[in-house]
Amino acid sequence: MAPSAVTDGFHIVVDALKLNEIDTIYGVAGIPITDLARLAQAEGMRYFGFRHEQSAGYAAGIAGYLTRKPGICLTVSAPGFLNGMVALANATVNGFPMIQISGSSDRAIVDLQQGDYEELDQMNAAKPYTKAAFRVNRPQDIGTGVARAIRAALSGRPGGVYLDLTADVLSATLEADAAAQSLVKVVDPAPRHIPSSESVQRAIRLLAGAERPLIILGKGAAYSQADNEIRKWIETTGVPFLPMSMAKGLLPDNHPQSAAAARSFVLGQADVVMLIGARLNWLLAHGKGPQWSPTAKFVQVDIEATEIDSNRPIAAPIVADIGSAMSCLLEAAKPGQIKPSAAWLDAIAKRKQQNAERMRAHLDANPVPMNFYSALRAIRDVLADRPDIYVVNEGANTLDFGRNIIDMHAPRRRLDSGTWGVMGIGMGYAIGAAVVSGKPVVAIEGDSALGFSGMEIETICRYRLPIVIAVFNNGGIYRGDDINRGGGADPAPTVLMKEARYDKLIEAFGGAGYHVTAPENLQQALSEALASGKPALINCVIDPKAGTESGHIQKLNPKSSLSKS
Repeated sequence: MAPSAVTDGFHIVVDALKLNEIDTIYGVAGIPITDLARLAQAEGMRYFGFRHEQSAGYAAGIAGYLTRKPGICLTVSAPGFLNGMVALANATVNGFPMIQISGSSDRAIVDLQQGDYEELDQMNAAKPYTKAAFRVNRPQDIGTGVARAIRAALSGRPGGVYLDLTADVLSATLEADAAAQSLVKVVDPAPRHIPSSESVQRAIRLLAGAERPLIILGKGAAYSQADNEIRKWIETTGVPFLPMSMAKGLLPDNHPQSAAAARSFVLGQADVVMLIGARLNWLLAHGKGPQWSPTAKFVQVDIEATEIDSNRPIAAPIVADIGSAMSCLLEAAKPGQIKPSAAWLDAIAKRKQQNAERMRAHLDANPVPMNFYSALRAIRDVLADRPDIYVVNEGANTLDFGRNIIDMHAPRRRLDSGTWGVMGIGMGYAIGAAVVSGKPVVAIEGDSALGFSGMEIETICRYRLPIVIAVFNNGGIYRGDDINRGGGADPAPTVLMKEARYDKLIEAFGGAGYHVTAPENLQQALSEALASGKPALINCVIDPKAGTESGHIQKLNPKSSLSKS
């Protein structure tokens, strides 16, 4: 009798991923998963090797957001696992579907704490920061483990999932027929969640009675890809809308109903606010305080029932997936039933005009050296005719100013620090966006923010990705003109190297470097870099006095009353 063909855990993992149409992995190779990366590539999957697991995780997370399939991050055990966990937690908080797959050490030794190589109880360490965490101890369970991870990452509100693969299970063998039978093809991992008719009618009645209604679009709305339904709802009702940062472009920023240029005014005056895939978290002052009307009533569309009433009472909750909710609302609302008052629309238009004039004065100035306004104006003008380009944006002032100056005209093209406000996402997001879209990416980075993931410039060049990095170099965290209050020779805590030439970094890896000090040079460099389709970095010298400490969230950074000043 001929011996049965056998396979091993490495092959079963790859087969399980491929069966579920997952074709890309982001990671850092090493013990015990090096051969898993090699095999995945040999079997036709794309593998992108990073310099740090955190950046690989950010790439996987944003890939999940853009594709609505779980992005896969592959890491080594213990330290590599912990590096990836920051990105996995970020995916959970932001609602990005992502799976971190990590190799781990011998369970028998780990559980008795006998000191194995990179010993750590990784599954239990991951649980507080993920939607779910699983460990696979037998090769015949790999298919089930992968399937459960996919379903957990995608169902309900998406998020991060951890999948622990021990070194033993990866190297274990199994008869090939048994392995094939153990694989699971996930069916409908994110089924539609239809809203109740009562919740839909309740929301319509509340909106119909409003004089000053407002719609707030969150990145959950962008993730849903219910673009047509959302746009039709907004334009049919005539209600002004306010996009959160990563929802910009669901409707163009120059849409006449956009209230973004009157943000403070509409938040303070709206009598009924409809949240679509947006949460009343710190980004919206928790729906409380002087920024908000204390009598405002809320409609909230969210797939997560526990999100309702998290900060303000929600008068009309709609618990459903956004696509289904918008379809039901459009079907149920009668023509003209929801209509903002003319006075409300006129007041918003006047406030938008006033704020636009103030912004125009800042943008028309041409200070020497450049400031955030003039540098971002140059970038804005280049990108104006390129709605296909993805914009990654992080920093403090770089993020705050960029959000308000760079207009977006297509959905899911603006990718930034999101719900956590975390720095370091830049290069990972840029790589993930370039990989899944094949489109150019412009990463607008503060000089401090770039420091978290700067070595991924080599990754960008190694894979020849069409990414242009614009570093706003003002020589510091927030700004570069602080002083050592102790009078010593060491720089102040927020000061970086004033003469840093970040453009030389990319030149070392074969990319194009530019050093610019004026808006017209920045505009020319960006146009040239985008036309080349190759990796480039533009070192944009900004006035070290430009910017404010902590950007627009200074109130979150407490100050000591006893500090030297």
